[in-house]
Amino acid sequence: MHDSDTGSSTVHQDQYFDISTKVEDQTAESSEKPSIDQTSIRRTSLRELSEDDLEKGGAEVSSQPAAPPGLNPDDFPDGGLEAWLVVLGGSLILFCSFGIVNCSGVFVEYYTTGPLSDYSSSDITWITSLQAFLVTGSNLVIGRLFDSYGTRLLLPIGTIIYAFGLMVLSLSTKYYQIILSQGVVCGIGAATVFNCANNSTITWFYRYRAAALGLVVAGSSIGGIVLPILMSHLIPKIGFPWTVRILGFIVLAFCGVASFTVKSRLPPQSKPFHFAELVQPFRELRFSLVVVAAFFFFWGLYLPFNYLNIQAAQQGVNPTLIPYLLPIVNAVSIPGRIIPGILADRIGRFNMMLLIAILSSVITLALWVPGTTTATTIGFGAAYGFTSGAFISLAPAVIAQISDIRQIGARSGVLLFVSSLGALTGAPIGGAIITAQNGQYLGLKLFTGLTIGVAAVFLLLARAAQVKFKFVKI
Repeated sequence: MHDSDTGSSTVHQDQYFDISTKVEDQTAESSEKPSIDQTSIRRTSLRELSEDDLEKGGAEVSSQPAAPPGLNPDDFPDGGLEAWLVVLGGSLILFCSFGIVNCSGVFVEYYTTGPLSDYSSSDITWITSLQAFLVTGSNLVIGRLFDSYGTRLLLPIGTIIYAFGLMVLSLSTKYYQIILSQGVVCGIGAATVFNCANNSTITWFYRYRAAALGLVVAGSSIGGIVLPILMSHLIPKIGFPWTVRILGFIVLAFCGVASFTVKSRLPPQSKPFHFAELVQPFRELRFSLVVVAAFFFFWGLYLPFNYLNIQAAQQGVNPTLIPYLLPIVNAVSIPGRIIPGILADRIGRFNMMLLIAILSSVITLALWVPGTTTATTIGFGAAYGFTSGAFISLAPAVIAQISDIRQIGARSGVLLFVSSLGALTGAPIGGAIITAQNGQYLGLKLFTGLTIGVAAVFLLLARAAQVKFKFVKI
């Protein structure tokens, strides 16, 4: 990227991508040149937009023809009944998908003391890690299907697969049965509905994209409050099988409603798959750095969700309080997902995501590592829930900011696939660290804080690749 002495730059092919200046696939019908007055108005509109939303860090928009219909920033509704129904349906989907992923601590605790008591914590967390991996990692394929076919078939099919996985889980008692039903089937079903919610929302919002995604992802936090408490109360009363069946009925109801409200604003574009589509984004330095940062963040992200309950019990926290630790984390993450999203649209999405990563690392190293009391455990859970929750909603917004919106499914899929590799291996590595330290959690806590800190470093480099180290909105 070439910067002038004033810090402005000209947008060209290998620079910061924005749909307001990207021009591809111009049709023959649009080849006719506009009048001088129309061109002037269009360029003035783009210039005003770049001054209004300085996502390029002060980059100057080059004089290019307008984007194809439906891709210009002015074409995004950024509100209205249809758009907000998509947000509502997306929240219901996240309640069921990541809401159940956020219950991983309850599942691990039940398996450890119940049917899988003969297995190590590292073996058991492979179940929840595989589920988290597929919820995000499957989007490499499902995102491509979203671009080609939209939500009309994907959402109902994903809903049925997800509910079926939970029903089979309720009948599972062996390790291989549980890992197949919960880890694989539920993971794929949740990934399908999650992808539809995430990518559909992006197509309806431009200026308020981070805020809208924050509202959608807040649904997972509400699920993370309600579902762990629900499971903790129902398992002793009606047993684990019927508790899981109730979760299956919730998925059918919530995702069934979402199937009627969630849809992409842009029509699907069915086209042959080319592997190069998945590799090409890595030619962009900023994209590659963001993806690496997401991997390290997800490497440590779910460790507190998996081990906080068990670690608190070992620490001597009141047993009646332990079932509410995860709900506390998820309750605080509701404003943690919404407020940073609103601020990100004002101060820059890259800036906010970098700040979130720094705070998550500092909170882990400053509170969880030295903490030995109930107060510090609760304080860490609340603070970590607020900061870490925003990353999941901000990452897609940042990728959309540097991507062609028509390729959002595939490019988000690449991001989520690499991120999911971190989610897949993080918890088992944490379990191996605990085993190596004879049941102590210091190594696990350090691993969590340091991996998230490394993510912050890569985000800083991604930001520097665009605007160096200037204090600008980006």
